[in-house]
Formats: sequence, structure tokens, C-alpha cells
Amino acid sequence: MEPHVNANRLFNHATTLKLHTGNLVNRSRLKKKCPSSPSEELQDCIQGTLSEWFASMPSALDSQELPSVLDCTNPDQTEIIKPEEREELKVSVKLFLSEADCSSIRNAVDMACSLLGVSQLDSVIIAPPPLLDGEVQTLTHLQPLWEELESLVHSQKIAAIGTSDLDKCLLEQLYNWAQVKPSSNQVNLASCCVMPPDLTAFAKEFDIQLLTHNDSKELISAVGFQEAVQESSKNLQVADWRLDWVLRYSIIVKSRGIIKSKGYIVHAKKSNGQ
Repeated sequence: MEPHVNANRLFNHATTLKLHTGNLVNRSRLKKKCPSSPSEELQDCIQGTLSEWFASMPSALDSQELPSVLDCTNPDQTEIIKPEEREELKVSVKLFLSEADCSSIRNAVDMACSLLGVSQLDSVIIAPPPLLDGEVQTLTHLQPLWEELESLVHSQKIAAIGTSDLDKCLLEQLYNWAQVKPSSNQVNLASCCVMPPDLTAFAKEFDIQLLTHNDSKELISAVGFQEAVQESSKNLQVADWRLDWVLRYSIIVKSRGIIKSKGYIVHAKKSNGQ
């Protein structure tokens, strides 16, 4: 039986997709072509990870054994942090939400801890879901997401939490309201080549680290996600699938400042269920 036949059967039966790219630092196929953006890198990773996973399926699948959750992880690419090296490493995460669903935050953090073999993430930066045209980000949008992050800090699943793309006004509002203060704020260099002076002054006064990034507002669109899945195998039915969240992690050797490992964890669901 050809691999794509198995892929179709698995995909048509499943209602949830969990995908882990494994360590991209070691993935040779990505070195052949350097992705032009984080979005292109992610799309390429989803397609490649799924293709490899489908190809590794046994040639004959028992209909009774078809899972409702597709756990697409290639064990060869996955590196778990050893307890004896944990102190030397910093695990940094950015979580991109497709919807304002607070349970996604806890699910993503739990999944990252499990896959990387750690009990706590050193830092998590939240990228709230994209707004509808004409909508403006407000403290009201951020509060439920931040409260969920705070609860994960209290339960020691996360050490520090940060924000993404907040201007000085919104960062100040969040800072004044929050129990656990933001430790960092990422600024997109595409939207401002120079850090706004008011933001810089506020961050300095309250010891908030300003970081830069080049992620698009939506790391991967619904269409981009479906295209990546579609290209992983022939004739997949992808129309009902939607992305819940994407988590990107970096594992950095503290003493040398080099990236030991980086990758993506992706969670998606079939919208109509079964």
C-alpha cells in the first residue's frame, strides 16, 4: 500500500493533530534552502515533518487501530534535556495563539515541558491571536491570557513571562494591572526601525527587557497551514482542519549564548469533529 493511502486514512479518521518538528539545528534538509522568513520556515517544517511521519507508517493499518489524535513526532529528531545539563540551559518559548482560548496556553506549556523533558520553561512570550480588521489591541484582550500565564508562574511551570508588540501605553497598562509583571516585550523591527523613545524609557525604568523579532502578525495563516499539510501527502482532505496554536522554542547554552536546539510544536483540530 502506498504511503499516501495510509496518510489519507489516518487524516480522515483523526480529529486532533500534534506535531513536533524536533531540533531544526540538526535538520539537514533545511540547510539546503534557507527560509526567507519564520512563516516560510514553519510551513516547510510542517510539510517535512508530516511527510516523514506518514512515510514511517506501517504499510497495512488496522482500521480498529486508527487514532483520533495524530502525534507526529520523529523520535530521531527529538532531543530531551538531560537533568544534569538543565542548569546550563535556558529554554525560551514564544507562543502564537490562533484564538483567545486560555486552555491553549496551559496545553502548549505542558506539551513543551513533556517533549523537552523539563519541569519548567525559563521564559514564555505570548503573541495574542490576530485581531479582526479595524480592531485595536486593548488590555481587555490581554487580561485573560495574562492571568493564565500568571497561574503557570505560580505553579512554577514558567519562570518569566513576556509580551509581544505592545506600545508604551498598553505595556504600562498591563504592567500596572498585572500581578506577575512582564519581564520582556518584543518589538517588530519591520514596523519600527528604531525603538520608540517612550517605550525605551518605560522599559528601562521598570526593568523590562526590549527584544526584537521579525515574525509576521500571523505566523502562519489558516491557508498556509492547510497548504503545508496538503503538500505532505497526496489527496489529503484539509478543509476542515484549523490551527489552534504554534509554540516555537529555543534552547540556549547560557555560558556561550549559542542555540543548542530550536523547533516548533503545532496543535490543530478538525473543526467539524466526528
